[in-house]
Amino acid sequence: MGGENHFDNKTAYAKQEEVYFDDGRETELIRGILGSSDCEKMRGSPRKVLAAIDAFGRQKYLMNIGQEKGAIVTKLIATHKPKVMVRIPFTPCAVPGVVSCLPAFAVSSSNFMISISINAKKTRQPVVQVELGGYVGYSAILFADAVRAAGGKHFYCLEHNPEFFSIVRMLCELAGLGDFVTVIYGDSAECLRQLKSQGLFTQIDLLFLDHYKPLYLRDLKLCEELGFINLGTTLVADNVIKPGNPPYLAYVRATPEEKKKMAASADESRSADGGGSAENETSVEEDPKGNPSLIYESSLVESFEPTGIPDGVEISRCVGLLSDDMS
Repeated sequence: MGGENHFDNKTAYAKQEEVYFDDGRETELIRGILGSSDCEKMRGSPRKVLAAIDAFGRQKYLMNIGQEKGAIVTKLIATHKPKVMVRIPFTPCAVPGVVSCLPAFAVSSSNFMISISINAKKTRQPVVQVELGGYVGYSAILFADAVRAAGGKHFYCLEHNPEFFSIVRMLCELAGLGDFVTVIYGDSAECLRQLKSQGLFTQIDLLFLDHYKPLYLRDLKLCEELGFINLGTTLVADNVIKPGNPPYLAYVRATPEEKKKMAASADESRSADGGGSAENETSVEEDPKGNPSLIYESSLVESFEPTGIPDGVEISRCVGLLSDDMS
């Protein structure tokens, strides 16, 4: 599936440098926005905050999803429209690092809520919208605004960098989304396991992957093992062309039979590498096996990075489960 093959160069971000993040530019961004004479005009306006982030990105590169690919996801959110949304209290200390990374903020229980949507016309199974990787909050603001416009009640994301975590919260607050967006600090796998242990939801409705690229497949498999991926779950993976993510694409595009062969081959490789040692046993435990019986329909939507360089997002929908007697 292809996207629009046109990019407006007037909106292009600055060229991506060799060192392009976590070098002080994110602090420069938040200081520039909060110190701007237009800051109060931005308050309560996701559109204006996004415009300010884009304006900075045109001067100095930011690794945001950008307008082109962002529109693909917001259209997907608009068509989803969950029927019933239920807000369940989320205890900040239940997820590692949440409270300790909030010295500059008043921790209010109303700001830590998990969104669960129940599709009344289908199975009434609780479903959740999750974003892995928040960076400076561009996608959180863009998508949360879309979720709210579609009738949703809440949106939250996971971010492992404490500085980025704080910036996301500040910009979401400025955009008027402070009570709508929950940002959870910590390693994605650790947080997902903790959320599972809390029993806050049983299924993820929309999973957006835009964090450390080698972790896409690990975290998807972990979500499968935890039972978060079920019939109706949609996965959206960014940057599958630039820089690319062949292991992830191979997995979501494979049949259950092919995925089982991949798993068997990986097990054989571990055994050949001496998987019986204590060190290797730990490594195996940290590498989820997933649920190869899940069936995905997956397609690439071609688009552009905010710099104008071609990229795309992979949209995968879970459409079934291969039963044991058919495997």
